Amino acid sequence: KITYIHQAQPLGLAHAVKISQDFLGDDRFVMFLGDNVIQGGISPLIRQFADSQWNSQIVLTEVSHPEEYGVADLDEDGKIHQLIEKPQNPPSNLALVGIYMFDHHIFEAVNAIHPSRRGELEITDAIQWLVEQKYDVYPYIHRGWWIDTGAPSAMLEANSLVLEELEPRISGYVDRDSEVDSRVTIEKGAEIVNSIIRGPTIIGENTRIVNSYVGPFTSIAHEVSIQNSEIERSIVLEHSTLDSLPARVQDSLIGRHVCLERSPMRPKALKLTLSDYSQVGLL
Repeated sequence: KITYIHQAQPLGLAHAVKISQDFLGDDRFVMFLGDNVIQGGISPLIRQFADSQWNSQIVLTEVSHPEEYGVADLDEDGKIHQLIEKPQNPPSNLALVGIYMFDHHIFEAVNAIHPSRRGELEITDAIQWLVEQKYDVYPYIHRGWWIDTGAPSAMLEANSLVLEELEPRISGYVDRDSEVDSRVTIEKGAEIVNSIIRGPTIIGENTRIVNSYVGPFTSIAHEVSIQNSEIERSIVLEHSTLDSLPARVQDSLIGRHVCLERSPMRPKALKLTLSDYSQVGLL
């Protein structure tokens, strides 16, 4: 069950926290910007924060272009001295990843700060307020990979890295004419018939793959049908169909309820139904 809280206007991340106070109450909570993917996930960080007396924990990582991010300046003891949003002259290369943990004192902060020059209540200003008020804000420096998945290429790269972390298992059906290597996960109810599956790859529940090739770094969601087709380094969401495609699908993001098939009708042509901002590459 998911509860949504509507933010009527884009007035900043701290504003999002502010309007969530009635829902959150005095509970400690995680604020996770959804386009972030980090190695190992955040479960260890949640346990670390839950077992601590910290008022807040923020996640930092070293980046090549800190001027493009919110940046943390730490003192000699490793404590936060200052947080700066997209500085022209960054005092460090430690960027805010977009994963924050707070206790109820954050509500004091979001009610005390003022909108920035762009008219938003900035979460960096709220955290800086906590620091200045001597609340305990712990800077966790993440040493593994981190990807901001705002672009399709970054989404595919994140998918590849996450697949490499999965522990493979076969819970579905694989017939004797298929080849499935040791790095493949096949969920329950899935069927692999006369096909080749090379990992790291995951095949979702009740998905059916027949006379096809699924190459490395591919994530296939549940209730998908792939027949007489080839796909590699791609993501396919649920209830989609790939049928008798004349060329391999590669480096692609395919949404829900998508049907990709070869039509027998003539004249031979490309017949497309595309949503706003779609991108299609044809060879």
